[in-house]
Amino acid sequence: MDGEALDKMSLHAVYNLLPMSQFQLWAQPWWVNLLILIPLAAFFSFRRAGRLLGGRQLVVITLFAAAFGFVEASVVVYLRAAAGLLPGYTGSLADVQLSLEIYQQAKSISQLPQSLATIEVYREAATMIMLATVALLAAGTTRERWAAFLWAFAFWDIFYYVGLWATVRWPTSLKDLDVLFLIPVPWIAQVWFPVLVSLLTLLVIVLCCKRFRL
Repeated sequence: MDGEALDKMSLHAVYNLLPMSQFQLWAQPWWVNLLILIPLAAFFSFRRAGRLLGGRQLVVITLFAAAFGFVEASVVVYLRAAAGLLPGYTGSLADVQLSLEIYQQAKSISQLPQSLATIEVYREAATMIMLATVALLAAGTTRERWAAFLWAFAFWDIFYYVGLWATVRWPTSLKDLDVLFLIPVPWIAQVWFPVLVSLLTLLVIVLCCKRFRL
């Protein structure tokens, strides 16, 4: 897969249709909005599972996902800096934070050199493999592994934004636009959308884990 697969022209078009200062209900492309069904699907799949995941499993997966989320945030910062798209990066973190009024995360991905954009696609694929591998190691049954994967993915997603905010103070608002994934095309949504899906997913798994054993 090369950088042309990112369809930069369509990314520009989608970005221009989404004013950053306004609340946007819908993500782009349209099928990205179907992610909101994941918590509902998880509930119907896990509600009769009895002991789905133990407390020790959840704690260990959470620690991995939180650390991995920060690593992901660091990679994004390095990538933007390498492409010259992160103002103030040659100074301190305070310099980066002060320059965020001209930093636009969603738009910057369309300005990446083709080589870095291609690597970004491969990195995303590797990230999914890593999260899936942890889920396979953490649980024994197919249902438990799905729950472990969703738990890891949700915490990884949330701590990705936590990591970015802790370092460069982005996102400045839950209404900031972000590129969620690049496979097979760019997924664009305001930050509140993936965070909401992740929080609802975590809530469902907590409710379905009826017994916790440390």
